[in-house]
Amino acid sequence: MRIAVFGKQFGEVFFNACKSLFNILKDSDVDVVIHKPFYDFLLTSVKMKPEVDAFFTHHDDIADVDLVFSIGGDGTFLEAVTYVRDKGIPIVGINSGRLGFLADISQGEMKVAIREVLDGKYRLRQLDLLVLETNGNHFGDYNFALNELAISKRDSSAMITIHTYVNNEFLNSFWADGLIISTTTGSTAYSLSVGGPILHPDSKCLIITPIAPHNLNVRPVVVPNDVEVTLKVEGRDSKFLASLDSRSEVFDNSVNLKVKKAGFSINVIELDGHSFFTTLRNKLMWGVDKRN
Repeated sequence: MRIAVFGKQFGEVFFNACKSLFNILKDSDVDVVIHKPFYDFLLTSVKMKPEVDAFFTHHDDIADVDLVFSIGGDGTFLEAVTYVRDKGIPIVGINSGRLGFLADISQGEMKVAIREVLDGKYRLRQLDLLVLETNGNHFGDYNFALNELAISKRDSSAMITIHTYVNNEFLNSFWADGLIISTTTGSTAYSLSVGGPILHPDSKCLIITPIAPHNLNVRPVVVPNDVEVTLKVEGRDSKFLASLDSRSEVFDNSVNLKVKKAGFSINVIELDGHSFFTTLRNKLMWGVDKRN
């Protein structure tokens, strides 16, 4: 088995767990391909030198791996997606801090979980992505997102207007600080923080959520994920910000943005005892309040 390991910096609380992870991979006779900046972090900060077979810095470098381990939080997982892209390689999310929706294997259960993964004792869940098309080819070939596209004002304190069309039919002109087009996976991310609904990942939907709209009766809208959403932005400033997950680009008011479901999905490892509902309860701490 050949496994790619991608990670970001983490605190001392995860140092011993990280060493245990690489020991398990070594004992299991796994070929390890590691992200070079992460390997450098392990050398300098964690003071460990894991046995690896190769390094990767580009998404083409992991075309032949069987699994990708993402070590960090949900943000790290989203960055790992940019390397996996349309290859169909399953991603294992190992959380080095607090429990995440995507990186949902905690430090306490990591040893057992990793052995189950290596033994093939898991299910695959397919997560939809969205893709952004612009007449300026913004984001190049990184024009996809697992969570959301967010349009926002850049410098001015004034609100912006986002004219929004669904399959070329006018929906609304949102007068707000911005607008989020979210996948169901992203329903528990930025969209949730501004009042959007929580949707199960298997729901075939997109969520259109305004950010701080001027009119309080303007609410999030859920649409099928087989539609094309077109956005045209106006405001006092001529330049605005578009963000795909953690990647951002500035665009001007001459740009039309078209959003639709991507032509590929991401495979995520799901172990026994793990599900969207259990993660939802644990992450949002439902039932912890004694008044419930």
